[in-house]
Amino acid sequence: MSLPESTVVLDIGKTNAKLALVDAATRAIIDIRTTANEVLRDGLYPHFDTDRLWSWIVAGLKDFSAKGTVRCISTTTHGAAIAIVGPDGLVLPILDYEYAGPSSIDEAYRPLRGAFWETLSPDLPGGLNAGRQLYWLEETFPSAFGRAKAILPYPQYWVWRLSGALVSEPTSLGCHSDLWNPEAGTFSRLAEDRGWSKLIPPVVHPWDTAGTLRPALAEKTGLPADCRVVAGIHDSNASLLPHILRRRTPFTVLSTGTWLIVFALGGSMAHLDPARDCLANVDAFGRPVPSARFMAGREFERLTEGAKAESSEDDIASVVAKGAMALPSFAPGTGPYAFLEGRWTVDPATLTPSERIAAASLYCALVASTCMTLTSAAGPIIVEGPLSRNRLFLSALATIADRPVIARADATGTTEGAALLADGPDGAGPGAPDPAPTAPLATDIAAYVAAWRAALD
Repeated sequence: MSLPESTVVLDIGKTNAKLALVDAATRAIIDIRTTANEVLRDGLYPHFDTDRLWSWIVAGLKDFSAKGTVRCISTTTHGAAIAIVGPDGLVLPILDYEYAGPSSIDEAYRPLRGAFWETLSPDLPGGLNAGRQLYWLEETFPSAFGRAKAILPYPQYWVWRLSGALVSEPTSLGCHSDLWNPEAGTFSRLAEDRGWSKLIPPVVHPWDTAGTLRPALAEKTGLPADCRVVAGIHDSNASLLPHILRRRTPFTVLSTGTWLIVFALGGSMAHLDPARDCLANVDAFGRPVPSARFMAGREFERLTEGAKAESSEDDIASVVAKGAMALPSFAPGTGPYAFLEGRWTVDPATLTPSERIAAASLYCALVASTCMTLTSAAGPIIVEGPLSRNRLFLSALATIADRPVIARADATGTTEGAALLADGPDGAGPGAPDPAPTAPLATDIAAYVAAWRAALD
């Protein structure tokens, strides 16, 4: 029996990594493997465990070779991770962007980074700006940094591991990196002045073929020697790509996971506020997209303390009646309320686990609505990722925004978008039809919403 023609998607999120085998004809997921994306705390600074991930990837590719004829591998990862590669591999570990170390050079770095309206990149804490990472690494470890032969965004680091090819692409360079001018489509003044632009490989389209599998890797995994490796894409932009190809503007995409990122297609740059985690992402075609974000996944976990109870609209009604509110921010230094310290209006110990889930769902919907206002978002709201399976969040968002909310819970958005890179934008096809929009809440939350906003004002 012949094996189906397939694409492998390597999807490394901040919390978990996935390896998916996708049918090339139907784009159905044939098999999927997941693992935690661990941060190592030893060594020079907290960093991603790329060696363990690589062993897991190789084992997965070997397993997949018996289940499909893999013709292409597509990589997608979280942003704010940068690899400094020398002749024999990494010259420095890939820094965890949540490490506060790079903030120690803020006073020296800020005058160099350029104005917001050049890079459309906000000044973010720790290593969330790739430029700040590079500056800190270069100043702190000059000898190691001096051995650099290439600076690679994280998706393209894995492209290099898989194929040996050195490329870069606009979605990762344009992800609040300080390294890119989105409207001009060129490197920023900072990247040019520091000489980093000379170390960043040629910028190609995410769907361009970077190379073929390294021969030794093909032999070890059993994958075809001519298996293509495409240039790859930033994960939220992978979620966005199918919608760009299939929808008319204006519309709004919420890519959810550790972060909730609002992409306002057809929105405006005019009201972006760099102090409130607003930015322009850069889409797969190199175009700036008004965006705003907060750590919804992280904050939801903190608000619920990991509770797994069933929650219903009765819990929403109870939370509203009690006036139980979570006020931002529970992920310091991030989101549209980065300057506020998170707090509850009631003792959260008085709430049941299901009520805490309801309150956290309302909280995420309210902060998401703020992000949409800041980006001038309009049109239907498409929700991808974990929050697409949270009915209370979806219904609350539909109520607050008064616009259709469409949950795309039928597939992992990043996997679907990254798989499209195998055929390029002309091979997208119509895709699966949208499910019916989510019904708004039956509970009247107007006074609750007004009180939540008034508490922040």
